[in-house]
Amino acid sequence: MTEALAAFGNLLRRLLARRGSALSLAFLTLIALTALFAGLLPLDPLAQSIADSLKPPSPESWFGTDELGRDILARVVYGARTSLVTAFGAVLIAALVGIPVGLVAGFYGDWRDSLLMRCIDVLLALPNILFAMALIAVLGRSQGAALIAVGIAGIPGFARIARAQVMALRQLDFVMAVRSFGGGPGYIMLRTLLPNILSPLVVQAIVLASIAILLEAALAFLGVGVPPPTPSWGEMLRTGKSYLYEAPSYAVLPGLVLTLTILSFDTIGRALTAILDRDETDASGAMIGSRR
Repeated sequence: MTEALAAFGNLLRRLLARRGSALSLAFLTLIALTALFAGLLPLDPLAQSIADSLKPPSPESWFGTDELGRDILARVVYGARTSLVTAFGAVLIAALVGIPVGLVAGFYGDWRDSLLMRCIDVLLALPNILFAMALIAVLGRSQGAALIAVGIAGIPGFARIARAQVMALRQLDFVMAVRSFGGGPGYIMLRTLLPNILSPLVVQAIVLASIAILLEAALAFLGVGVPPPTPSWGEMLRTGKSYLYEAPSYAVLPGLVLTLTILSFDTIGRALTAILDRDETDASGAMIGSRR
């Protein structure tokens, strides 16, 4: 536990040393905190006032108001809850299903590998947005349905990464040593292989979070996502496009927050990839040097 915390602290320091990832972490922290403590803020996303409809940004309403007089900033803050809950839930579903599939397929490499990866190929062949729309049509419009649809769409990414990493490690000396001491398949997969493939899986989780937020917004924009009056960034974009000339801030400001959130996740994912690739290169160089 202490070693894991130390490794996490070291990774965090290296991320903060990069300007882009530091700014992205700060922005995502702000979004997460405002979404978490939105109930403590003087913001009501459902309060309506037709007399105040489509007002421009002002000191009383920083982002302006929508066609029903609702505060757009309040709806952006509460919409962050929708996006982040969907992203977290989708990553959790995809990881809980995809990682075990990849572990089993990569460890055994026999008919189980062929069967499981053909199922993954079927999911990969389906366009994410169409698959999500079809699943929501069956389950009905709700945040839970959107979360499940996005999560299932993210399973192939985790499964393929886990399988590739396990296939690269399963014949190495430390794995063979555990096997020779009587370690069973379950022990080797969960206690030996899984801890050694966590780094690329963490990167995949961050990448999937950005994809999940974008996909949730796209579903809401198409009118099949989270049903109103639940605040959603995609729903605000869908409605705001009809008022681009009367109130451009209605669509532009929520769209800007959505874009910055996705870019922040992507920037952190790229930074993590660069850091982990550098560590792997350094480790390989050290190993070659020691052999010499």
